[in-house]
Amino acid sequence: MAPWQGRVDNTETGDARRWHQVMLPVSQAKAPGRALLGFCSDAGVARNQGRAGASEGPLALRRQLANQAYHLTAPLYDAGDVVCQGDNLESAQQAFAGQVSELLEQGHRVIGLGGGHEIAFASFSGLLAHAQRQATMPRLGILNLDAHLDLRQAERASSGTPFRQCAELCQEAGIDFHYTCLGVSRGGNTPALFARAESLGVEWVLDDQCRSLDSPALKAALERLLARVDWLYLTICLDALPAWIAPGVSAPSARGIELSLVEDVIDHLAARVALPVVDVAEFNPSLDIDARTARVAARLIERLAR
Repeated sequence: MAPWQGRVDNTETGDARRWHQVMLPVSQAKAPGRALLGFCSDAGVARNQGRAGASEGPLALRRQLANQAYHLTAPLYDAGDVVCQGDNLESAQQAFAGQVSELLEQGHRVIGLGGGHEIAFASFSGLLAHAQRQATMPRLGILNLDAHLDLRQAERASSGTPFRQCAELCQEAGIDFHYTCLGVSRGGNTPALFARAESLGVEWVLDDQCRSLDSPALKAALERLLARVDWLYLTICLDALPAWIAPGVSAPSARGIELSLVEDVIDHLAARVALPVVDVAEFNPSLDIDARTARVAARLIERLAR
């Protein structure tokens, strides 16, 4: 709980609380709420030939969130971190998935704090494990806001492989793989990746087609996804945003999609479908400028917690 400290407005009348004043360790939870769970990992980014530093993301995000004004009705809990030791990515993903599943069993919405985007396979694995324990198996889907499809074929898992791994996990479980990616950079994904996406039935919308919720390609893709699922895993890779808004990522975007659109997508989904697990990935504090990326990520996390 050390990062949860900040400004206290004792002289105010009315509710002047901030996140650090309401945050509790999840072990003290008396009612379901929003549980933050960090994934401290650089292994996936390193394996994907990216720039290391995302393992420090969860701590930096907590420090940025600490002074957020508290406007929520749900309790806030900190479930701690899963730390990837060295190159032991697979065991860290397994541990994270187990904690996600356990938190869901307790009735919490899980908000993952990355860490590289290898968090996605761990988050979805935990959601699937929880879904399989339901009396009626819900239909699961994935919405990724990302400049990259992250469907790479590789001998070992990385930050570039999570959704290919999710497809394989769905196949093993005998369920449909519903994956939509918004904000894809044409230049950031090879023809081989687009071909793999097509072969897996993935839907994607290019960044220059993502102008607003009313953009035809984006609107149609969202409607098709929502018609197919009961529970949605929402993951936001911060490199979906323009580099001048989110510089603190391994692979900054030359174009990206607007922050306002990301917020509109969150609100649209929250009104339409259950979001048991959400996460924010690829934040690298060592590459940030004036805490721009940290502030943007904190703003998005607050919205995801509503």
